[in-house]
Amino acid sequence: MLKIAVLVSGGGTNLQAIMDGIAQGEIRDTEIVLVLSNNPGAYALERAKKAGIANICVSPKDYADRKDFNAAMLAKIDEAAPDLIVLAGFLVVIPSEMTAKYAGRIINIHPSLIPSFCGTGYYGLKVHEAALARGVKITGATVHFVDEGTDTGPIILQKAVEVQDDDTPEVLQRRVMEEAEWKILPKAIDGIATGSIPYGKAVKKG
Repeated sequence: MLKIAVLVSGGGTNLQAIMDGIAQGEIRDTEIVLVLSNNPGAYALERAKKAGIANICVSPKDYADRKDFNAAMLAKIDEAAPDLIVLAGFLVVIPSEMTAKYAGRIINIHPSLIPSFCGTGYYGLKVHEAALARGVKITGATVHFVDEGTDTGPIILQKAVEVQDDDTPEVLQRRVMEEAEWKILPKAIDGIATGSIPYGKAVKKG
């Protein structure tokens, strides 16, 4: 059984896709042992609560500095002892202590086809605003392993999504979630759980 911790900052639609995937048998041999958010108002915490999943908020506002916050966050994750950490819309820079301790065991969903529109400053609606400003005809989403860089870890899965002429950033964001994110994130977790996608020490640098 693959034990996962899901880290979220907002509504938790990707968390819901994971929960649904487990319930429907599309994600096999997997259990969510913790949902953690940096945002006390994140609806993702409510989703977890309703599903009877352990959930906690660790907010940087409650700590003197980023170092103390990082230590508290890592301690809560360690308590849950997950096999895999899933970043599902988590808008916090992952500390080097965490990427080192969980090397090859952290994955992230990013709303573009990496290497396009990724790296520092590209998150949430900003990714889709940039894609529309550039005039791309195809965008999508990427699941990748997390390393010490920003969106630089080995790619696991990608799925393309067409951009429509009348798209707004909000409309495009929704289409990328529905057609790509909610499909490839559960698929990646299932692949890791069933052994078809190597993780941990078996991960090679991209």
